[in-house]
Amino acid sequence: MYTDLKGKVAVVTGASKGIGNAVAIRLAEENMKLVFNYNSDEAGAQKAVDEIKKQGGDAVAVQANVAKEEDIQKLVDTAVEHFGTLDLWINNAGMEKEAPTHKLSLDDWNKVINVNLTGTFLGTKAALNYFLDNDKQGNIINMSSVHQQISWPHFADYSASKGGSKLLTETVAKEYADKNIRVNAIAPGAINTPINAKKFADPETYQETADLVPMKRIGKPGEVASAAAWLASDESSYVTGDTIFVDGGMKLYPAFNNGRG
Repeated sequence: MYTDLKGKVAVVTGASKGIGNAVAIRLAEENMKLVFNYNSDEAGAQKAVDEIKKQGGDAVAVQANVAKEEDIQKLVDTAVEHFGTLDLWINNAGMEKEAPTHKLSLDDWNKVINVNLTGTFLGTKAALNYFLDNDKQGNIINMSSVHQQISWPHFADYSASKGGSKLLTETVAKEYADKNIRVNAIAPGAINTPINAKKFADPETYQETADLVPMKRIGKPGEVASAAAWLASDESSYVTGDTIFVDGGMKLYPAFNNGRG
């Protein structure tokens, strides 16, 4: 537990399911107060709020499209109206569209870039403005992916968005370090989230993916959430501009194991 997080306020985008949900619940366990958005899954968002309140925490869910600046501002305003301040912003909302690059439509490209990269920029910008206006030593965490480093054929849109997020993280971290505003990223690998549950329920498919991971298993959302809690806390107070990979070693290119290559 990180006692310095008690009573602090966090915005976590895309927290109605998957990694974002695990992060929100973990931060609530650290006695933080939560605001998070949902795009269309109101039931999932309310379930997350109920779960947090059941364990003694406090949370508010807001319908918001992270690619719209006015919706991002709505999240800031909600945090201030309900909890009086904002200490931590986590850009977690994301999506992907699979297609060979020569068949990838501009519409699908724009959808992914708008959510994954523009949404991260807009959330970062809104948090920075609040921190600067209120002279706060704020904290921003961007949820990236191993694919900010590992190329991923058929997912040019997703890979481009995460590569862009990496340099956005590093640039903003450098730009505002003298204001004591920290900006870091987390890059998950293969994680068993609800969106992947059906795929990983098949033993053969699970093993195919696990073979891409040196630790030979698929990660859990809670393992990503643990990294987020550490980055949110004062235990990481001298860390900025970095990416923590939570990937079982996937970025180490396991095809080269045992001297192959």
